[in-house]
Amino acid sequence: MTEELVKLSAAEMAAKIRAKEVSSRELVEAHLQVIEAAEPSINAFLAVSADEARAQADAFDERNAKGDAEGLPELAGVPIAIKDMIVTKGIVTTAASKILEGWVPPYDATVIEKLKAAGMPLLGKTNLDEFAQGSSTEHSAFGPTRNPWDTDRVPGGSGGGSASAVAAFEAPLALGTDTGGSIRQPGALTGTVGVKPTYGGVSRFGAIAMASSLDQIGPVSRTVLDSALLQEIIGGHDRRDSTSIPAPVRPMAAAAREGMRRDLTGMRIGLVKELGGEGFQPGVQARFEESVKKLEEMGAEIVEVSCPHFPYSLGAYYIIMPSEVSSNLARYDGMRYGLRVMPPEGVPQTAANMMAYTREAGFGDEVKRRIILGTYALSAGYYDAWYGSAQKVRTLIIRDFERAFEQADVLVSPTSPSTAFRFGEKMDDPLAMYMNDIATIPANLAGTPAMSIPSGLSDDGLPAGIQFIAPQQRDEVMYKPAAALEAALNEQWGGPIWRSLGTPWLEGLDK
Repeated sequence: MTEELVKLSAAEMAAKIRAKEVSSRELVEAHLQVIEAAEPSINAFLAVSADEARAQADAFDERNAKGDAEGLPELAGVPIAIKDMIVTKGIVTTAASKILEGWVPPYDATVIEKLKAAGMPLLGKTNLDEFAQGSSTEHSAFGPTRNPWDTDRVPGGSGGGSASAVAAFEAPLALGTDTGGSIRQPGALTGTVGVKPTYGGVSRFGAIAMASSLDQIGPVSRTVLDSALLQEIIGGHDRRDSTSIPAPVRPMAAAAREGMRRDLTGMRIGLVKELGGEGFQPGVQARFEESVKKLEEMGAEIVEVSCPHFPYSLGAYYIIMPSEVSSNLARYDGMRYGLRVMPPEGVPQTAANMMAYTREAGFGDEVKRRIILGTYALSAGYYDAWYGSAQKVRTLIIRDFERAFEQADVLVSPTSPSTAFRFGEKMDDPLAMYMNDIATIPANLAGTPAMSIPSGLSDDGLPAGIQFIAPQQRDEVMYKPAAALEAALNEQWGGPIWRSLGTPWLEGLDK
C-alpha cells in the first residue's frame, strides 16, 4: 500500500482524498515511512516535522469528514516538503548554514501560510547548497544530498534536497527557490518538474534572501499539472513583499489540462539559437531535439530565435548576484540571532572581532567566495565598471526576450548542459560549476517564468531536461506545451519517466 500510494502524482492523491479512498493522515504516514527508509541513502531532509505533519493531516481529515473542506484548493490534504531557505514557524530553518544552526523562526513565510490554509501538511525542511549558493548541493554545511537515480552523483543545486525528495518518493511535492536555476537545474538532473514563476508572481516574504532581485519561490513536482496546481495555491499578491505583483493568479492548471489534449495548433515555439549545441552533452542535446520534434508533431510551429546577449548572462549574473549576496548576508553578524563565536583569549574582545570570528566559523567556502566577489564589485572605483556594466547587460537580455517573444509564444532550450555529474567532479573548479546554469540564468535576469520537465534519459541512463520560458506574467503559456510534451513522452515511454526509477528503499515497506 505504501509504495502504491507514494508513486501516485499529487493530483491523483488529491482525487483519492476527495473520493474518501485515502486520508491525509495515511498519505503522511506513507511518506514518513519512505523518508525513514530513504534518508540514509539520499539525505534530502535537514529536518523532518513528523508530529506537525500528523497534526495538520488530522485537522484536515476532521474538516473533510464534516464536509468543511469543500472550498479548499484541489491539493488539500496532500503533504509537501519545504526547501530550508523558507522560514517555518516552530520548525528549525538553517539555509543549510552553520551560522543559522538551530534557529527556529517565530513566523511563517507567506507561502507557508497559504499551504497551511490549503490544508497541506508540511513533511519537513529539505537540504540545499548553503544560502542557496551552488549547483550541486555539495555546499551544504550538513552534508550533500544524493541523486536517487545514482547516489554517487549530485542532484543539482541549490535545491537538490527538494528535487531528490520528490524524485525518491519521499514527498509528492516540494517548494524550492530559484535565483539562477536552483529549481530547474535539479529538476533536470533528477527527472522532476521544476518551475520558476514570474518574478513577483509568488511572494518572497519569509524566503531567506540571497539575491533579492533574482530570488523566486516555486514548485517542485513529478508532473506538470501538479506544479500548476501548487503554483496557483502559492501565487498572488502579498502587501508584505514590495516586489509582489498586484495581479490575479494565472489559470495554470486549466492550461496544463488543455495541453494534456496534445493539440498545439497555432502555437509558435522558439528555439533559442544561443542555448544549445556546442558545450551541451550529446545525449542531452539529442533528447532536446527529439522533444522539439514531438512539439512540432502536435501542431506547434517551430521557429529559431536569436538572443545575442545571452552568452553574456553568466558574467553579468556572477557580478549582480554576489553583489546582492554581499549586502544580504551582512545581517549575519552574531549580534541578534544565530551563531556567535567570541575571539580567543589574547584577541581584543570587540564587536568587530566577534563578527569576524563568527563569520569565519559560520560561513562555508562558497559563501565566502561570493561575499568577497560581491564586496569587490560594489567597492569604490569598481561599482560603475563592474556592477553598473552588469546591470546594462541585464537590460540588453530583457530586450532580447522582448524581441524573441514577438516571434514566438514560448521559448525552449535544454535545461542543463549535462546530466548529473559525480561528487567532487567540479568542486575545485568554480567556473565549471557555474557553467551548469548557463541556460537557466537569463530567465532570472529578466524575471520571466521558466520551467524544466524531463525530456528523457541521456545515453548514460540519467535524466535530461527541456526548459520552457514564457513572457512575464504569462506563466500559463508555458504550462500548455509542457503538459502536451509530457503526455506525448509518457505515451512513448509507456508511463512517466519517474516510475522507472529504481527504489531499493521502498522494498519491504508493505510487508
